[in-house]
Amino acid sequence: MRQFFGMSQQGDLRAAVSGLNNPQLIMLMSNSRQFEEHVKELEKLYPQVPSIGCIGMCYDTRVVEHGVGVVAFLDGVSAAANVLEQVSLMPVKYIRRLEEDLRKVSASHSDTICIDFCSGNDACVLTTIHTALRRQNISLVGGTGDGGKVSVNGRVYQDSVAYALVKNLGGKVRAYKENIYHPMGDYRFIASNTDKANYRMGSLNGRPAKQVYQDILHISEQQILTQTFKNPFGKINGDETCIISIKDVSGSALSCFRQVNDSDVLSLLELGDYKAIVKETIHNICRDFPRRSAVFSINCLFRYKLFSEAGYMQEYLGEMGALGNHAGLVGYGEHYNNQFVNQSMTCVVFE
Repeated sequence: MRQFFGMSQQGDLRAAVSGLNNPQLIMLMSNSRQFEEHVKELEKLYPQVPSIGCIGMCYDTRVVEHGVGVVAFLDGVSAAANVLEQVSLMPVKYIRRLEEDLRKVSASHSDTICIDFCSGNDACVLTTIHTALRRQNISLVGGTGDGGKVSVNGRVYQDSVAYALVKNLGGKVRAYKENIYHPMGDYRFIASNTDKANYRMGSLNGRPAKQVYQDILHISEQQILTQTFKNPFGKINGDETCIISIKDVSGSALSCFRQVNDSDVLSLLELGDYKAIVKETIHNICRDFPRRSAVFSINCLFRYKLFSEAGYMQEYLGEMGALGNHAGLVGYGEHYNNQFVNQSMTCVVFE
């Protein structure tokens, strides 16, 4: 199979897809102003070709911040694209669509991946999708787009998740997750006074969450929203730690980018040697895939900001680009199988 990436910093979709012929799946990443226009135009250019899309920045060896980018798979894939609607209420109502698409592409564990773009309520969405994928042990990578909108096959949807099933007819596929954080000391917190609807945690070990965070890190309230780049929280889930980014300060509480529930056990994380961790990820991919056709990744917006402020973003894209054909989305939350995480990178590698 092959992966195509085209882009236009000016938002010219026709320029972005120049040279793209006979795609078998298209993924659109556009800006908020032109998104709906681009969705319609893409469908006219490639009618009947499965497609998903969202609002967000994208990249290959360069970042497209305000324009448009297109990733397409061709020459050796079987694909289906569809949508689960009403994700804030009852996404399971539409799960039969996914089950039928799994049969349609003859999905199997070794050669099939699910890629999703979500408009919100990610944790519930992933739990729902996983009920279908786990029967055949199909992996998933994906992320949250901006603006509460996604697109599927030429239509724009709100309160929905767009997904694509991609079967590699020429080899295997595998999903990866990269975490550049580790536990800071032995801090353990029990969350309470949470507001699940607004992703808010009021107290940690019985004390105001904002004050706990400030006291440990010796920072002012004004520093909290940038300190989370270096010190997010982690939700302990068995052997896994899901990263939780701070979104805002709400009185004495902290609002987050993913849900925190009463009695959740949390840790405090700190930034590790991210350059070394990236090299280790690349080494592992090369070990597992001596021959690589494509790499599609989702990098968190906060990672993008962290790497950019450190002057590392361009170097990072160059290192990932050395894997071969690498492209991806800057997301507002990352998906890895049934996990919804923040400040991470997830990717799928095609043989």
